[in-house]
Amino acid sequence: AVIKVSDTDNFKFGFLLQPQPDWTQDAASGNYQQNLFVRRVRLLVGGQVAPNVTFFFETDSPNLGKNVAGVKTTSGLVVQDAYLEWKLRDEFALDAGLMFIPLCRNCYTSAATLLPIDYGAAAFLHGGPTRSVVGRDTGFMARGYLAKNRLEYRIGAFQGSRDSLSANPFRVAGHLQYAFFDTEAGFFTTGTYLGKKKVLTVGGGFDKQSDYKAFAADLFFDRPTGSSGACTLQADFIHYDGGSTFADLPRQNDYLVEAGFLFVKARLMPWVKVEGQDFSDSANSSRDLSRFQVGLSYLHQGYNTNIKIGYGRIDPQVGRSTNLFTLQLQVFYY
Repeated sequence: AVIKVSDTDNFKFGFLLQPQPDWTQDAASGNYQQNLFVRRVRLLVGGQVAPNVTFFFETDSPNLGKNVAGVKTTSGLVVQDAYLEWKLRDEFALDAGLMFIPLCRNCYTSAATLLPIDYGAAAFLHGGPTRSVVGRDTGFMARGYLAKNRLEYRIGAFQGSRDSLSANPFRVAGHLQYAFFDTEAGFFTTGTYLGKKKVLTVGGGFDKQSDYKAFAADLFFDRPTGSSGACTLQADFIHYDGGSTFADLPRQNDYLVEAGFLFVKARLMPWVKVEGQDFSDSANSSRDLSRFQVGLSYLHQGYNTNIKIGYGRIDPQVGRSTNLFTLQLQVFYY
């Protein structure tokens, strides 16, 4: 739905709704906590307000109706994204506002195009310590495309965590990505192209404030296999070290690997996601764990309407392994 004011001014509206039932096993009792809730409900507005000046604004009421520690989550409407972009040319654009931190590919993928049901568990671990909004932070970021649009860079300064005088240094983060086949464009990355593109990218990123630092590496592969199918593979590695700045973010190595194969005619995509969290110091080594999830998506109309069902298992180093059953419906338009 686009409102065109002039040749340079326009507004576009969108909507994302993800109702979700799930059954999560409790490690202590072995019983299952049951939830019928809305994982995401978002209103999206974007557009252009002047030549080469665009904006994007998005609200969310996450986990609406979910039971968390005996309390039912009510409508907590938040501003999820709010940024403008002044694009001088393909090689340089300036983004300013509230936006994703460019640490890894999975860290700034659109929630509407994810391959599995949700992001990797480690993608937003920096959010709590840095007082960020679900992987986002306020700041200024430069990004652009070089080498015939194959090399994408993102580098920015962000608010991060501030002390009482706001005298500590700003948070700095960046990501570099190279595309070997089809190129990519846009602020958000895509979790699966559903056989529409042939893509192979490799990238790396960092996130730092004072003694806190994080480094990441990622790989993404997506290609059609004739007219009958398409395969998608993504791998992300993140090293976190909160240092003395964020003692609640211990030094650790986290990984994510997810893969799926789309049967085009049947509109079905089986997928698998494997994750791990490995703490470096002996004081936290008992917190090491691995996650596994396997699922099936029915892509009725691609990203616009689909159903995903998944079974997951969490295996901690110490304690009981637990199971998770999830069903998610999606309606998306933008």
